[in-house]
Amino acid sequence: MSQRRQLSHDDQVVINPTFKANAPAQYARLRKMGPIHSAQFDLGLTGWLVVGHDLAKEALTHPALAKDSRLASEALTAAGYVLHDPAVGFGRQMLAVDPPDHTRLRRLVSAAFTPRRTALLAPRIEQIANDLIDAMPPAGELDLVESFNSPLPVTVIAELLGVPEDHRNDFRRWSSHALQLASPQHRTALAGLHELLGELIVRKRSTPEDDLLSALVAARDEDDGRLSEEELLGTAMLLVVAGHETTVNLLGNAFLALLLHPEQLHILRDEPELTAGAVEEFLRFDTSVEHATNRYAAEDLMLGGVSIPQGSVVVVALSSATHDTPQADGGAPTVLDVTRPNARHMSFGHGIHYCLGAPLARLEATIALRTLLSRLPELALAAPTDSLTWIGSGFMRGLLSLPVRYRKG
Repeated sequence: MSQRRQLSHDDQVVINPTFKANAPAQYARLRKMGPIHSAQFDLGLTGWLVVGHDLAKEALTHPALAKDSRLASEALTAAGYVLHDPAVGFGRQMLAVDPPDHTRLRRLVSAAFTPRRTALLAPRIEQIANDLIDAMPPAGELDLVESFNSPLPVTVIAELLGVPEDHRNDFRRWSSHALQLASPQHRTALAGLHELLGELIVRKRSTPEDDLLSALVAARDEDDGRLSEEELLGTAMLLVVAGHETTVNLLGNAFLALLLHPEQLHILRDEPELTAGAVEEFLRFDTSVEHATNRYAAEDLMLGGVSIPQGSVVVVALSSATHDTPQADGGAPTVLDVTRPNARHMSFGHGIHYCLGAPLARLEATIALRTLLSRLPELALAAPTDSLTWIGSGFMRGLLSLPVRYRKG
């Protein structure tokens, strides 16, 4: 039986912008100390941080660790979170509920994200990538996040949902701030998305089109109430943000890794057939989803030898667990190797909440990397690495900007 381990306030890990800017080294230090730590998260919320691979898999499937935030309402309210208010949050959606509601909500949208249906998007994704590169001057400097990494996935998810083109600038801007919990723009962004999607739902209800949002409205209105109005809006907001920001930051982290490892960039440019496998390596090396979304203790439990009281917040650090994942080739986790076969990672989670959009993220990243490296034969970082700014709050890991010098082929 696990031994009960008590941690003092002095042992508490503080997840702040300084920590997140150097997250890989911070997590490596924590893993040496143990698989779970007392932690302070955004807005002063306290709880437990799981950093080890084996314990992460256990936590992600633990029957007493639930997703319903009402189980930790006191802790969340004390930290300034407003529960179940979609104007300042994501509302009720599949990442915030447990079975059987989770099963029902996931089933309603899963058909849109199967590998087979996702593969049909490849020609359009390739066209978007080439259009973005066509719009760049022949050579110079630009912010790759602003000019390529962000507009590509936001265009894809906007078209999937059926967001009109005249709304996409707001859509893109609000999406980028929605997950930065300590950002002053966070609540404004969520309120803006809430209003925009609410208006679109009304429009799709009166004039349905061939898009995912119209299909969700139909599920709400025609299928015996299987989707409530709150769930409809919450699901739409989740798809917007998760379908955009995860890929934006996956691309930024991947391009930065290549720019800092030019020999790997040359391999991938010379052997583009390696790109799909290399995407798995980028997901392993520096994933865009640093933390899984919160879990809450439905009862007192023991986790990694630590006593977790009922109502506590438990966060699994997916990026740390990934670097603790044994690799089939025995390679070191700190080494980037785009030729690594079958790179293992936990970037898309584990268990019933495994990322529904994983096939789309993989496809977008593969096409984006292959297209940009092919069409920009000269690509270099245009700023010192210590001047780059990382997202300072929330569960994403990514760069706010990535200045590069380039020349088109």
